Amino acid sequence: MTKLLIVDDDRMNCDLFQDLFSRQGYDVTFATSGKEGLDLFRTINPKVTLLDLRMPEMDGLTLLKEIRAIDPHAAVIILGGGATDVHENQSRALRATDFIRKGLSLDILVDAVNRVSNLPGPAMVTQSPLTDGTSGQQSGESVLVVDDESLVCDLLVQFLSLRGYHALGVRNGQDALRMVDEMHPDVVLVDMIMPGMAGIDVLRALRDKGYPGGIIIMTGSHNEELLGEAWSLGPHELLLKPVDLDRLLMAIQLVLVCREC
Repeated sequence: MTKLLIVDDDRMNCDLFQDLFSRQGYDVTFATSGKEGLDLFRTINPKVTLLDLRMPEMDGLTLLKEIRAIDPHAAVIILGGGATDVHENQSRALRATDFIRKGLSLDILVDAVNRVSNLPGPAMVTQSPLTDGTSGQQSGESVLVVDDESLVCDLLVQFLSLRGYHALGVRNGQDALRMVDEMHPDVVLVDMIMPGMAGIDVLRALRDKGYPGGIIIMTGSHNEELLGEAWSLGPHELLLKPVDLDRLLMAIQLVLVCREC
């Protein structure tokens, strides 16, 4: 199996990437810090390294420099969340094999990893922002994922689709409310901090219109006032980021069971 090393300080991203690429046939190892990633790179000698640009302590560019000192020809793909042209140029100067901005779709990332590893790889099931995946046996229960970060949204849709849910994804609150009216999802999974219409405003609008389904909030904020306001609007669950995927699945299952009751 082709070894793939993922270095990202967001544990949820690591878990989602591991789930996705393991199904693509890769032997996946991940690290949640640059130092840990560097140690693993030395130990496992991966065929491809997928590296987040923005990390505390040792950022992606610093880690790339260290990797180049060890192996000048190592295949390294940079994930540039919030990257500027300067960051991309710096990465290219350090001979990054590819540079992918996090706003791009998930299939572009998978194609890049497959191309760099020189493996055709099994075809992945892709989803557009407003369509669902069809891999695996569908349960008929639908989950709408609302997250402004395209890659996270796509990863969550892929993850839930592979577990039998009819999963859909949108990137903003206005599209979420429109999809609720059109598709009537059983569960809405929404990020609380988004530009424009924030997740808490989506929750408030769903309550105002009497949406009968389950609502699960995800947030990286620890602001007690904001969390208290969110809870006062009656979501079924509030999950702090990085979200544990097993806990997320359990929360969705509990919401669906409670609806039946």
